[in-house]
Amino acid sequence: MEEPLNDREARVLGSLMEKEMATPEYYPLSLNALVNACNQKSNREPVVNYDEATVLGAISSLKEKRFALQTDASRVSKFAENFVKLHNLLEKEAALICLLLLRGAQTPGELRGRSERLYQFRDLAEVEAKLEDLCDMGMVTKLPRQPGRKESRYMQLLAGPPEPRDLAPGEPLPSPRPTDVDHDRITALEEKVHLLQQELHDLQTVFLQFKKQFE
Repeated sequence: MEEPLNDREARVLGSLMEKEMATPEYYPLSLNALVNACNQKSNREPVVNYDEATVLGAISSLKEKRFALQTDASRVSKFAENFVKLHNLLEKEAALICLLLLRGAQTPGELRGRSERLYQFRDLAEVEAKLEDLCDMGMVTKLPRQPGRKESRYMQLLAGPPEPRDLAPGEPLPSPRPTDVDHDRITALEEKVHLLQQELHDLQTVFLQFKKQFE
């Protein structure tokens, strides 16, 4: 493998890979769009707050590694990843690497549930098989199973080997967090509530106008 990525390079590369697969109509990304992608609060762990200089520094080093490209064809410079093409990755392989770059170590079940926007795996067995392929390629490793967990976690090796905290068998289980599906459902419900409130307001206005006719 090449020289390990630092945290900033990993976040920038993962963000570029994600937007290429999830929103190709808005890709490549301008600097402003890339900064927003790195700093977004959903589908990121940890959440960061990079400024433009930090992102540009990461892009510069990724370009030196040939993992990223810059185009100046338009008035605004735009950036794209070159990692997938450079390593001849399949779409499903790129999706898994992307998720591991953006959210850290995850189980096959978590990866399958979070990959819907990037690639739709047929079943859990397909995810596990592709993770093993990536392990053979030296890009991913399987971590020791934690107490209380049915599945082992996998982590990417692009940013170097696991640290002791990644391997600690006694690491406490994280508190339950809403899944991406839960987040989407909550957003949809909030939109429906807003529409219902608007309809109620319109009905109240019509009723008051109707009532005035008989006063």
